[in-house]
Amino acid sequence: MTTTINHPSRNGVDTAALFATLDAVKADPELAKFTFHATNRWVSGTHNQSTIHGFFGAKQDMAHQSAWTFSADHPAVLVGKDNGPTPAEFLLHALAACLASGMANIAAARGVELTDVTTEVEGDIDLLGILGLSDEVRNGFQQIRVRFTMHGDDPDRLRAVVEQSRRRSAVYDMLTNGVPVSIEVDAE
Repeated sequence: MTTTINHPSRNGVDTAALFATLDAVKADPELAKFTFHATNRWVSGTHNQSTIHGFFGAKQDMAHQSAWTFSADHPAVLVGKDNGPTPAEFLLHALAACLASGMANIAAARGVELTDVTTEVEGDIDLLGILGLSDEVRNGFQQIRVRFTMHGDDPDRLRAVVEQSRRRSAVYDMLTNGVPVSIEVDAE
């Protein structure tokens, strides 16, 4: 006789695990405190590599199943060798990924079926600031636009899922509200 264990899943999200996590954190809010780490190594010119592996969460040191290494660089037109996306493009990726991940969890929790979701993110930047040619132009993006194209349940439910994802997105919050950043230098 074969026994089948039913793991309720919606849109690829294990809803039982999602609700169990919510219940565990409600019972012990200390489980919600995480510290993520990234280590970056300069390679040459504008090329550098970041590695992401370990983190602290759920009251313990943990690690991803694999270390993730990402190259960043500038294209040749910006004095790089195009060994990877620019750091600003990683920010666009982080925003799209955070919104999409949240959207998947929220849709699963609300019983909203998704069949296809595409997110396009664009950021406008004026290099006069970065290049030090104008104190009037900010160094970063002047505007970021996010566009979701979605198919699934009725459009109003899909829009409500995206709106809740926006309200709960860590990356959206950091971009729109800022976050203190301290820099320490150990130079020899």
